[in-house]
Amino acid sequence: MLKLLTGPIENVGGSALGVVEEVGRAVRIGVGGFLNVFRRPLRLRLIVQQLEFIGVQSLPIIFLSSAFTGAVFTLESYEAFALFGAQGMVGGTVGVALTRELSPTLTGLLVSGRAGSAMAAEIGSMRVSEQIDALEAMAVDPVNYLVKPRLVASILAVPMLTVVFDAVGILGSWVVATFYLHLSSAEYNVRLFDWVDWDDIWVGVFKGFVFGAIIGTVACYKGFYTKGGAKGVGRATTSSVVVASVTLLIMNFVIAAVVF
Repeated sequence: MLKLLTGPIENVGGSALGVVEEVGRAVRIGVGGFLNVFRRPLRLRLIVQQLEFIGVQSLPIIFLSSAFTGAVFTLESYEAFALFGAQGMVGGTVGVALTRELSPTLTGLLVSGRAGSAMAAEIGSMRVSEQIDALEAMAVDPVNYLVKPRLVASILAVPMLTVVFDAVGILGSWVVATFYLHLSSAEYNVRLFDWVDWDDIWVGVFKGFVFGAIIGTVACYKGFYTKGGAKGVGRATTSSVVVASVTLLIMNFVIAAVVF
């Protein structure tokens, strides 16, 4: 009888302790990566390699996604504004929505799915094949060698990709608005420049920095503590995308609530 009463409580307590342990490990990895930024060796070559992987190789999917996001949002907003005869407001609406919300959020989700999963899989494979243990045996700090380059590259790449998403998304919106919906290009541009200011752009860029830190930390953490062989690598990769995406969306709300 006593076991029936204490069993659920023990399960809840065990789950809570597990969550606290997971958060503690993730914070340890993230803080360790930040503290190693200016410690020698600087690993500049590895940072550049990760920037190329996370940033440059993500450009095709960013270009494609941003162009069609701007185009679709223009079509939908046009239909809504047409009910009130206010179609000229499309340019400003799309510009604000892209710079403040859509660009950083979608960029973070895309980078998490493409690059974050790959980073988790790579580090996880090194863990299960004992390559990380070999680094420690050779007196090479695995956080400095593996985590720092990926974390720094994520923090730098995501804001830059966000700006690219802004530019291409607005361009796609302008093309659809002027050539497909036959709106006045001058009116579109006036509304765009009247409504979108530097504060909107900087909010999106700031979100990019935060989302980059989240993606890099979660991916490295999930890979670093992988166990269970090939199946464990698969679980770590999937978990990395899910946890990073959910955390990113939560932080997006927190930042938006603080800014507004």
